[in-house]
Amino acid sequence: MAEENWVIAYRVAGMVNAQIIIGRLQTEGIPSRLQYEAIGVISCSLDVDGLGEVKIFVPESFANQAKEILIQRFDENDLNWEGK
Repeated sequence: MAEENWVIAYRVAGMVNAQIIIGRLQTEGIPSRLQYEAIGVISCSLDVDGLGEVKIFVPESFANQAKEILIQRFDENDLNWEGK
């Protein structure tokens, strides 16, 4: 069986943001990979002419599902902080 093509589902500045997004996708059962141009170890979001940008890839068959998940926005009232 041939390996499926992976496509870019999202682009984000900074590894911390990328890890949050990857975690969200994996929680939903969507395989994901990161690709980035390293400019050193920086904890803040920095994007200088593409450096610091992280591309998040998913298998092509998951692309639409991943994009639907990533466009969802939540505010504090949507989250169940205290298990109510």
